[in-house]
Formats: sequence, structure tokens, C-alpha cells
Amino acid sequence: MQIIFLLLALVASSYSYAQNYIQSFEPLPASIIDETKNAALIALGKKLYLDPRLSINDTISCSSCHQLDNFGVDSQPTSLGYDGRRGSRNAPTTFNAALHMAQFWDGRARDVEEQALGPILNPIEMGMPDEEAVVSKLKKIDEYQTMFADAFKGEKDPIQYKNIGRAIGAFERTLITPSRFDDFLRGDENALSAAEKRGLKKFVRMGCSNCHHGIAIGGNSYKKIGLFEPYATSDLGRYEVTGLEADKKVFKVPGLRNIAKTGPYFHDGSVATLDEAIKKMARYQLGRDVGSGFVEDVKAFLGSLTSKQ
Repeated sequence: MQIIFLLLALVASSYSYAQNYIQSFEPLPASIIDETKNAALIALGKKLYLDPRLSINDTISCSSCHQLDNFGVDSQPTSLGYDGRRGSRNAPTTFNAALHMAQFWDGRARDVEEQALGPILNPIEMGMPDEEAVVSKLKKIDEYQTMFADAFKGEKDPIQYKNIGRAIGAFERTLITPSRFDDFLRGDENALSAAEKRGLKKFVRMGCSNCHHGIAIGGNSYKKIGLFEPYATSDLGRYEVTGLEADKKVFKVPGLRNIAKTGPYFHDGSVATLDEAIKKMARYQLGRDVGSGFVEDVKAFLGSLTSKQ
């Protein structure tokens, strides 16, 4: 009888350990788009995502800055545009981006469908002069005539600028990357190592999860960078969208899925390593100086957010 009680106690203890974090985090769903129903739309979106012909000189595609074989980033502080100039902000990953409440560092796009259209007309990024020029260019490509017709059945003139965003957005909604942390949240206690579990515990207790929580472990709120100590940046962040004084130096909290693979970090790409990012976040956002033990354990936990695929 004592053995039975001991086993029940161990099961209960294991169950409660994982359950401690359910309120802060949520495992990824298997899918957020019906890939069978939307197969033609997704196929069109992937082709557009990879196609440099969406740029003025046929040199830059979505995948130039958001590489599918590099966790959705280009590993640059800021990205090169069609003429060699660099943008002012770090290119966020497109992986799991569809789970965020808004897009871009300043949240100026509602969703991935709207976001996908921005860089095409950006004078530094892809450089197309206007929507009409993009549509005219695609209409001259026979393959796109067929693919748009398949993806937007019933539309008399399917090659429209808004439909480019709808297609790319549909493709980006397939870029969901389950990790071992999702297995842990679903009850697999062995999915995380001892160091990763220590890091998770420290991450929550330190207050990191006050901003980095939910299904994307971030991406669902805006925060000022430099809450406890001023952070030196000339970028006014969300203020450029809203014009509100309170939004100066406010940015969307980044999601942390695949964070160990998506450096450099912060809105300006100025932080080269994850170790440095952890230290600076603790200092500027939480008012705490942390030691190497904290950094190593939290970094271990963040590594568990990397895609299993």
C-alpha cells in the first residue's frame, strides 16, 4: 500500500510541475490553417515568398531576409535592400509570426497578410514603385496567371495586390515550429533536461514571463525598451505609428520560439549573442544584474524552444 501511495505522489508531483507553467505558456496547435483546403493558395504564397521578381531589379525576395533554411532570418543586424542599402531595424523571423497580435517591431501591420505587402513597396527593401507596377509585372508571367486563377477561383481578375498578401500570408501560416517545450507543456516531463527546467523556473521567477508568455512566448504586447534604465536608441518605435508620447521607444515584445537560432537580437540587431541579450534584458527591463548561472540556465531553457524539425 505504501508503494502505491508513493507512486501516486510521484505522479501527482510530476503532473503539478508541468501544470505550474500552463497559465504562462500554451503549446502550439498542430496547424493554424487548413493546408488541404488552401493548398493552391499556399503553393502560390510559397512561390511568391521565394521570388526575387517582386523587387524592382529582380534581386530581393521575402526569403532574402527571412530564409526558410535559417529559422526565418538572415542573421544580419539589419538587412540589405535591392540597392545595397540597409534598413534600420532587424528582420524578425517569419516562423510562428502568424501567432503574433501584430507585425513589424512597431506593430503597424495587423497580420502576416498585411505585413507581406509592406516590404515590396519599401524604397529601401524591394523598391517597387507602386501596387500597379507589381501587378503588371506578375501578369506578364504565365505561371502566375495559372496559379492565381487556381488560388482565387471565381475571381474575374485574381492577380490583385491584396491577393499577393493573402497568398504569402497563407504560406507563412504554415511556418509553425513545434519544439520540445511543447512536448513538456503537454505533459512529457522528460522532454526538458534538468538545466532546461532550472532555466524555465528562473525565467518565470525573475519575471521574464510577464512579457514573454502565451503561445508564441511573446508577440502579444508592447513594451518600452529601458523600463528600469534608459536604453540608448534613436528609434522611436511605436510612436512613429501612433504619434502618442507614451509610445516613444515602445516595441512589440518579440516571440522567443527559435530564439537561440535567430540572432543578432533587439530591434536594432545590436546584440550579437543570446548571453548578452539575457543580461541586457534583465538589466534594462527588470532592473536586475544576473550572474553566469542564471544566464546559462535560462539560455538552456530558451534552447528548448528551437524547432524539432
